[in-house]
Amino acid sequence: MNKKVLVLGIGNILWADEGFGVRTLEALQSHYEFPDNVTLLDGGTQGVYLVQDVRDADILIVFDAIDYGLEPGMMKIITNEDVPKFMGAKKVSLHQTGFQEVLALADMMGDYPEQIILIGVQPEYIEDFGGSLRPVVKAQIQPAIDEALKFMDANSIQYNKRDAPIVPSDVSEDAILTMDKYEQGRPSEEEACRMGDDRILTSEAFQVTTPELAKVGDSPMQVEVDHHLEKYR
Repeated sequence: MNKKVLVLGIGNILWADEGFGVRTLEALQSHYEFPDNVTLLDGGTQGVYLVQDVRDADILIVFDAIDYGLEPGMMKIITNEDVPKFMGAKKVSLHQTGFQEVLALADMMGDYPEQIILIGVQPEYIEDFGGSLRPVVKAQIQPAIDEALKFMDANSIQYNKRDAPIVPSDVSEDAILTMDKYEQGRPSEEEACRMGDDRILTSEAFQVTTPELAKVGDSPMQVEVDHHLEKYR
């Protein structure tokens, strides 16, 4: 019986290089087709909600942006028992903590994948809401796919290259978030300020004010603050 293979892209496409895993999976699905025992899944930032998918897999292939402490755009391959260590050592975002928990839960339930490969790329920049992959990270999409296909070849996992890549219809929901559409549709900084909209920040209608203290009878309500944990902060 063919082993069940899960190819997982995780990350958040709304935060620039954080979307590397999802964008790589998107490109893989567009250019290659797989038999029924191979599942391609956009895991996004679902975290622990992916646990059943991981439990069902005999072989797990993961694409993600990982802070290895390397130069931006550098790719590093991690396998098997080392994967959980790198998913949480230097977190790029909360989804990595969530995926550590997914692996731990799958292990605890006795359904840990036989093999895991993490194909990670060092992000350059993520603090850009609505931004896309930086060129140095985008350039690693095809090399990451090549590494995944090499791993599949070594484990007799079947696949075929499509005669032509899948291009979602312009009217489909999928087309809206493809990388090309996403990049072309982003408004300029003049239209959508990245650091806060001056129309809001300078408007008198949105000035921060100090609220009045609630009153109990004729006296303002007083709240005692417990500071006993300060020494641990």
